[in-house]
Amino acid sequence: MARAVLALDQGTTGTTALVISTTGEVLGRAYRELTQHYPRPGWVEQDADEIWRDSLGALNAALEDSGLPADRIAALGITNQRETTVVWDRATGQPVHRAVVWQSRQSAPLCEALREDGVEPVLRRKTGLVADAYFSGTKIRWILDRYPGLRPRAERGEILFGTVDTWLLWKLTGGAVHRTDPTNACRTLLFDIHRMAWDDELCGILQVPPAMLPEVSASSSEVFGHTTGDGPLPPGLPIAGIAGDQQAALFGQGCWRPGQAKNTYGTGCFLLMNMGDESPISNGGLLTTVGCDAHGRPTYCLEGSVFTAGAAVQWLRDGLGIIAEAADTEALARQLDGNGGVYLVPAFSGLGAPYWDMDARGTLVGLTAGSGRAHLARAVLEAIAYQSRDVLEVMDADSGVPITELRVDGGACANDFLMQFQADVTGVPVDRPSMIESTSLGAAMLAGLAVGLWRDPEELAGARRPGRRFVPAMNGDARDALYAGWRRAVGRTVDPVRGR
Repeated sequence: MARAVLALDQGTTGTTALVISTTGEVLGRAYRELTQHYPRPGWVEQDADEIWRDSLGALNAALEDSGLPADRIAALGITNQRETTVVWDRATGQPVHRAVVWQSRQSAPLCEALREDGVEPVLRRKTGLVADAYFSGTKIRWILDRYPGLRPRAERGEILFGTVDTWLLWKLTGGAVHRTDPTNACRTLLFDIHRMAWDDELCGILQVPPAMLPEVSASSSEVFGHTTGDGPLPPGLPIAGIAGDQQAALFGQGCWRPGQAKNTYGTGCFLLMNMGDESPISNGGLLTTVGCDAHGRPTYCLEGSVFTAGAAVQWLRDGLGIIAEAADTEALARQLDGNGGVYLVPAFSGLGAPYWDMDARGTLVGLTAGSGRAHLARAVLEAIAYQSRDVLEVMDADSGVPITELRVDGGACANDFLMQFQADVTGVPVDRPSMIESTSLGAAMLAGLAVGLWRDPEELAGARRPGRRFVPAMNGDARDALYAGWRRAVGRTVDPVRGR
């Protein structure tokens, strides 16, 4: 019986576990939805213990669904929502606060203070990031500042920090391993992406004790630790691949050469381009981040991070109740010949790239008495595509390498209307693989590569199966007119002083 890899994708809204064969076939699948907590407007938190329970449940259910005996699983790969911050007690294993989610704005005042103190150029130069509440470092400081007496314990190493990958690795190994990989470490504002190491100066600026930080591996494809045998997994199973969700998707899409790009449509929307050994600092509001080469070793990427994409579809369902499920948006959007001048700027958690306005909030423009459910649904789908064009245009300029094909993945890319509109509004062909869960596939590939299930990148390439290609069909004048309307709507949302 052929061996397979177990992939755990712990995302923002839920946890997915897949059993994946060496040919990229999904043999087993399970999903658990994750509770979101909103203690104040703009704050988003999760229960780290629930993340752990859901992960165990999903792993067990996926194994059962596959029908494979546990001894046929060669390794476990983990990919995760990035920047979400977990701080816990080393001795008890108990979180000291709910996990602060990447979307959350708790630490926005700290970021404003960092800008006013003039330290953002240092952050930018060393980390490739900006002073925004999106990243983990200011979230850690916010938690430490919130609880008197916590910081001295963190300085003694009694209190630990981790992004979700580190938290799950620590739990899966029974507290024996406190590690992360470069793709997650680089999202903290504490990691020098040029030295590939935690940085004392950055820790001092953000007032984060280095003793609470995990060890950083040299690669995303190596054995990080072994399972204890608690729960559904056998003892000694190698945990052999770890990468942040966007970098895992880039790897799963086979974007291993400079100039290749992918866009993931999840809770947010994230467009990454492989830049190889070059680590450019964007002039247009993009981030420089760490990705993986064909062997799982660190490389550099340009990234455009859109905070709200699929979350806006969820808002239509849960907040407004105008759809029963996400797929309903496609039929509603197709009821119209055009958008009727209705635009939604879904700045529910501020605006990310290329604007970086933490205090922006959602704006709906162009409503008339004739506007209805279909207009709202179409505006949400179009907004996802417009935001991706915002990023793509800056990425073309900053990289000097025009994107000629956009590989796509994530739940929302199953929407054919959205994918065709994405191709139309950018003028770039969109390539959707048959398996759109490229994040999980990337984690599985990294893990399998580390334990020799795949011997080299050439073998890996066969695991990405072709699906459908969307070719631009809109003329240039229509494309530019629609996009001009979008830019006017954004202009009503962004504060020209705060925004970049």
